[in-house]
Amino acid sequence: MALNILVNIREEASCPICWELLTEPLSLDCGHSFCQTCITDNKKADTSPGGDSSCPVCGSRYSLGNLWPNQHLANIVERLREVKLSPAERQKKDLCVHHEEKLLLFCKEDRKVICQLCEQSQEHRGHHTFLMEEAVKESQETLQAALRRLRKEQQEAEKLEADIREERTSWKYQILTEKQRIQTEFNRLRSILDSEEQRELQKLEEEEKKTLDNLAVAEAELVQQSQLLKELISDLERRSEWSTVELLQDMSGVMKWSEIWTLKKPNTVSKKLKSVFHAPDLRGMLHMFRELTHVQCYWVDITLNPFNLNLNLVLSEDQRQVLSVPIWPVKYCNYGILGSQYFSSGKHYWEIDVSKKTAWILGVYCRTRSCNIKLAVRHGMSYQNAYSIYRPQFGYWVIGLKDKFKYKAFEDSSTSDLKVLTLSMAVPPHRVGVFLDYEAGTVSFFNVTNHGSLIYKFSKCSFSQNAYPYFNPWNCPAPMTLCPPTS
Repeated sequence: MALNILVNIREEASCPICWELLTEPLSLDCGHSFCQTCITDNKKADTSPGGDSSCPVCGSRYSLGNLWPNQHLANIVERLREVKLSPAERQKKDLCVHHEEKLLLFCKEDRKVICQLCEQSQEHRGHHTFLMEEAVKESQETLQAALRRLRKEQQEAEKLEADIREERTSWKYQILTEKQRIQTEFNRLRSILDSEEQRELQKLEEEEKKTLDNLAVAEAELVQQSQLLKELISDLERRSEWSTVELLQDMSGVMKWSEIWTLKKPNTVSKKLKSVFHAPDLRGMLHMFRELTHVQCYWVDITLNPFNLNLNLVLSEDQRQVLSVPIWPVKYCNYGILGSQYFSSGKHYWEIDVSKKTAWILGVYCRTRSCNIKLAVRHGMSYQNAYSIYRPQFGYWVIGLKDKFKYKAFEDSSTSDLKVLTLSMAVPPHRVGVFLDYEAGTVSFFNVTNHGSLIYKFSKCSFSQNAYPYFNPWNCPAPMTLCPPTS
């Protein structure tokens, strides 16, 4: 505490100009005191034309004639000079603790600030010394270089932190997306199982109704026969009480009928169920489901091409739906419509809604030199003859429906005749998926309605040019609709 007071007094007794203890102090009317030499030689003092100057501390106006010696302050200063400062205080005043000289040099080996006398001493002789300003400058440069490096490191750390945050967000999104995908896939699997369950229950209900109806008819017939038997027995019991003459003269024919009457037995009904439940081939169903899920990864958003549209075809505004309208006279068939997109490589998948149609043709078309159906139609090819044009030889890899229940695939044969394959459908397809693998040369058709079962697959397709999606609503007025991806 006493040391702090002493230091404060020394600061108060120091000249505000030279910052040393006052020498022959002179005071101004404002109360501030200065060394006589400092205040009289003060070049920083603002001197007005009238000879007045301003106080370097507070700016109050004064004239040199109004300066007065402050003897009381001079005595205090003398007493303070007699008091020696401790090494810490001298260091604080930039004075050498040993020589009370200004600390002007820096010793590199000892990393100490020293005075000129210290430089000549045995302790620092032969050491590398520098002016303190130079050492400070070098130290500042080193400090700034370290700051720049650390700030760069900080920026790198902040960037890495931001990258990690972004990566965490990305991983969370991926996990969420994958979780939703898993839930969707399992929901679809549950839907498959639910559908199979409903199908089996429906079969059982149909069998139950048919069997119970047959049993009810048989029961009604037996009730009727029983009633007739009761009446015959009653008649015969009454006749047993007749006299011999009455019995011999009976002309009703009851006796004759009773002799020839035979019980008509009902048709037998099996005591065992015809449709005994067998667990479905879940492995096969899962395989079909996974295959459909795999090809749906290549789903492309295609539309129908409005150019060169046949007269009897009408295209919707969004170019996703086409339907056939009758024209008079109905003499020629239409040649269908292509997709606006074409493919010369890669894998591509699309789906078509044919739920309301009783006839259609769809698949892939690739122009060949063998035939052009447009030319055939222009030359008057009928529906029956135009049907034969749909074959790979002429650039068509298609399947179709005719007369509501007849599903066909059109292949090339060893002869010039068309090879038409009849396709078996456990479930009629309301929605058909088409998968084109250009490099593998395959076109596959899937029954999306039946959990993605494979309808038919064309192999070794020779695509020499661009391949187009092909659609023909045929002569059925119901619409054929392209489904948007993941719908």
